[in-house]
Amino acid sequence: MTIEGEVLRQIRQHARSNSKTEVCGVLIGEENGNGLSIRARIPGLNAAQAGTYVTFTQDTWEHIYKIKDKEYPEERIMGWYHSHPGFGVFLSDHDSFIHKNFFSSALQVAWVYDPHSDEEGCFGWAGERLERVSEIHVKDGKGGEEAGETGKPEPVGGIEDDEETVEENAGAEIGPPTWLKWTLTVVSYVLLMAVVFVATWMFFPRQQIFFVDPFNHTAIEAPPGTRINSDGTLSVPRRDGADQPSPENTARPAPAAPEPRPVPNAPKTNDGKDPNVPRK
Repeated sequence: MTIEGEVLRQIRQHARSNSKTEVCGVLIGEENGNGLSIRARIPGLNAAQAGTYVTFTQDTWEHIYKIKDKEYPEERIMGWYHSHPGFGVFLSDHDSFIHKNFFSSALQVAWVYDPHSDEEGCFGWAGERLERVSEIHVKDGKGGEEAGETGKPEPVGGIEDDEETVEENAGAEIGPPTWLKWTLTVVSYVLLMAVVFVATWMFFPRQQIFFVDPFNHTAIEAPPGTRINSDGTLSVPRRDGADQPSPENTARPAPAAPEPRPVPNAPKTNDGKDPNVPRK
């Protein structure tokens, strides 16, 4: 069996156009002295498609024969093709039914292609059974062209030049300069620290100590570093760094009683003594 390389490309492209459901079509060719030769294909439009099977409908056959009579009047339908998206290469019971009822001639074949794995194979008649064809020849339709026939010039850069260009581009600096990146990094860290400081100042409680003047009942904030001791007393830092008790907690001597003052022109007592003279 021989098949054109362009036909294979078209079958694969058709199968990859719908990677979830099966697609189908027919193979156009002729018999020759070496067996079967596939030269073209006609896609099966309007076929009944599903995930695991495909069926030729009446509309599909009308489209196939319309194209064949117009473009391949001298050739025959030498088989069919269909895809197995993700199922592998084989003929299911449904596929065998289609082949036995629509492609029952001795040389008609069934081509199966899996677009997920790129595996493909061909099945044909071996007596009354369908078996996988062991030998397939792919023909290059452009074979026999002379060297330089297209007249295309040699590319300017070779493979090595292209690789060097890719490496240079990969190593080149893309984006802002390094100094700008570092500046942005430092500024971002400073802003982050400022946000943390403000949040701590606003949302976390702070201890404040005040002294109350008992004479005029005014509150005076304690100097920085003042702390409350375990016994309830306060420690106020001195200028030399040592702590000293607060004025409120320092023991003071009791004030002396005031001496009596003489009362001028005070009347004398009944006993005739001066009231301003202390008595024994």
